[in-house]
Amino acid sequence: MSVEGHPEDSAGDTDAPATRGRSRKYTQVLGLINQAAIEVFASEGLAGASTQAIADKAGLSKAQLHYYIESKEALYRQVLQDILTDWIVVFGFSDEAFGPRKVLGDLIHRKMVFSFDHPLRSRIFTAEMMRGAPVVNDMMDTSKQRTDQAAAVIRNWMNQGLMDKSDPMLVLFHIWAVTQFYADHATQAAYYRGAATLGDEKERRDLIEQVTEFLLKGAGVK
Repeated sequence: MSVEGHPEDSAGDTDAPATRGRSRKYTQVLGLINQAAIEVFASEGLAGASTQAIADKAGLSKAQLHYYIESKEALYRQVLQDILTDWIVVFGFSDEAFGPRKVLGDLIHRKMVFSFDHPLRSRIFTAEMMRGAPVVNDMMDTSKQRTDQAAAVIRNWMNQGLMDKSDPMLVLFHIWAVTQFYADHATQAAYYRGAATLGDEKERRDLIEQVTEFLLKGAGVK
């Protein structure tokens, strides 16, 4: 059995353009599967999701889907790994010398934009945490190291009098919690603000500005 665009379709074919075409098709299908998985996992969770639902969402048969994935669990793990990889950039710190207003302001901005643009991915991660992180727990070493480094930078700023003194880790927790709200509760936020969605650019700019000022003031940034 074969699937159109699968790399095994034309074994022995050495034509470079055809090979590149198959490679593009394979990548495109993986992208469709990934997006379908995000939508299904976000709405149904790992336990409620099925490979049939993911295949239907991706426009594939179940048999075709399994040419590309090992199992539902492997696909879920890959989605979580992709989220963690993206968050390395989202949660990254600029040069400490720029100071807390610039560095934390940039962090809040990136996290808000991620919440606006990728709410389903954020919800998958939140749901995983709420059930005790059974899958993602052994994937978070790099995240933990970077968070410890960020907390150390914040502590240095506090010691320099650039911020009020408090627990640096709690400063990060509070930033995560507030910015994550606009992913996990986007519908609620839009409803109470009288907006159809949080997709309007002016609405986003206003929220980012107000959330940034609120969090920096709460952290006692000078």
